[in-house]
Amino acid sequence: MESTPPTSKRIKTRAVRSGGRLEGWFLGDNELIERYRFETSTKVINNPKVVSFDWLKSQKLDNVRKLLKDQLLRRFLEMKGNIYPYLIRVFYTNLKFEGNNLVSHVKGVDMEITHDVWVAVTGLKYAGFRINKGKLGVVEDFNKVQYYKSCLKNQQAQVRTCSVEGLKLDERVLALIVTWILTPRGSGHSVLTEEDLVYIYCIMKKIKINWIHITKEHMQKSVRLSDYHYPYAVLISKFLLYFEVNLEDETSELVKST
Repeated sequence: MESTPPTSKRIKTRAVRSGGRLEGWFLGDNELIERYRFETSTKVINNPKVVSFDWLKSQKLDNVRKLLKDQLLRRFLEMKGNIYPYLIRVFYTNLKFEGNNLVSHVKGVDMEITHDVWVAVTGLKYAGFRINKGKLGVVEDFNKVQYYKSCLKNQQAQVRTCSVEGLKLDERVLALIVTWILTPRGSGHSVLTEEDLVYIYCIMKKIKINWIHITKEHMQKSVRLSDYHYPYAVLISKFLLYFEVNLEDETSELVKST
């Protein structure tokens, strides 16, 4: 298998200019409108990717398929459908973190994303180990280089950087899913951080991870850090649908598996 990312296809289905709509999106709040203008001038939305479990089966990646299913990730990884680029940016412009919940508002609709909303939209549960940078939880003695070498096809190879290239097949597929979908970034998908390797380790060892926590932390970084892209375009669009935000005449693009 080549080191290619999980695939998706985006088809533009409607193009509506954002001019004249800002006041409706933000209910005339000039401070938020200016923040939106600044953020959208510097940030882009991560290109969403999809993993089909049927594709994994067809490629005889049954072990990967089972491991991801054990993590309750099937619905999350297979998410596709229409995304709303402008409203995704509105969502992130207004995003706040209150306790364990995400809170935002779009076009006058208040959105408090509680545990029940996560379950309804993604099937994920707020359970499992919470892994943060500098706090690896269940694997506190984790040795990044040692574990990386254990994942290589040639375990005698000299390690300069922890790269997707050279990994055994299952680990390589999981690495691409981690860097493209679970904690997506704008670039550097083939270079693995310590957190990436911990996620792979936990998945391989059937250690349950709190993916809601991981996803929220990644969203928080995207708001706080200027060099982060906005992630989870399909997920945010599913939240818009869940809260019945009026999507009529909004710009949309269709994301589907190729």
